[in-house]
Amino acid sequence: MTDGIKNKVVVITGASSGLGEAAARRLARDGAKLVLGARRLDRLNAIAGELGLASDAVVETDVTKVDQVKRLVDHAVRLHGRIDVIVNNAGLMPHSPLERGKVEDWDRMIDVNLKGVLYGIAAALPYMKEQKSGQIINVSSVAGHKVNPGGAVYAATKHGVRVISEGLRQEVKPYNIRTTIISPGAVATELPDSITAPDVAERVRKVYEMAIPADSFASMVAFAMSQPEDVDVNEILFRPTRQEY
Repeated sequence: MTDGIKNKVVVITGASSGLGEAAARRLARDGAKLVLGARRLDRLNAIAGELGLASDAVVETDVTKVDQVKRLVDHAVRLHGRIDVIVNNAGLMPHSPLERGKVEDWDRMIDVNLKGVLYGIAAALPYMKEQKSGQIINVSSVAGHKVNPGGAVYAATKHGVRVISEGLRQEVKPYNIRTTIISPGAVATELPDSITAPDVAERVRKVYEMAIPADSFASMVAFAMSQPEDVDVNEILFRPTRQEY
């Protein structure tokens, strides 16, 4: 499956753990040229060292800051002369019932999950238009298809990612750019750790007892990337086999 991956320049946000880290490890093995962004620079440096990446392959990046996302993508282009894929992966999931009024959590989810994706698109799209090629992979969720009590705002951001991605898909047809939405179910990551309500966190952790490895997400990224250039895999939804929601 390294066809379509080897030597491609790939930028990944939220690459210091979870889905982003798993994707980085898989794509490095498949020969991609990686540039990794996340807030935890120490963790990024450790991953880069394990993968044999140069020290300039990591950039401290807060996706809520548009200038930092642009800096990440610009850096990748300066290093390699192009950007072939961006994986807009960074995300938070601080579930809580709306009646608790956790406005700060709502703001964080909107800033990271929704605006962070928009900032990634804004940074990468001009280069891809000029190249007349590229692929934008946006990470949604099962919650982008369904909503349950306590997850309304998170689901709204993940529905939003799908809406933005579909609009983008239609807009970039003249530029030969591919777009992919990946919507994971319960996958073993640090995502439940972002929940600030203890009772909700306990409920979610019980659901995540069935979680499948983050490598499963990496396989979806590799599948979408490895298709022939005239094949555009627009959406992948996957869950643990046992997951009902």
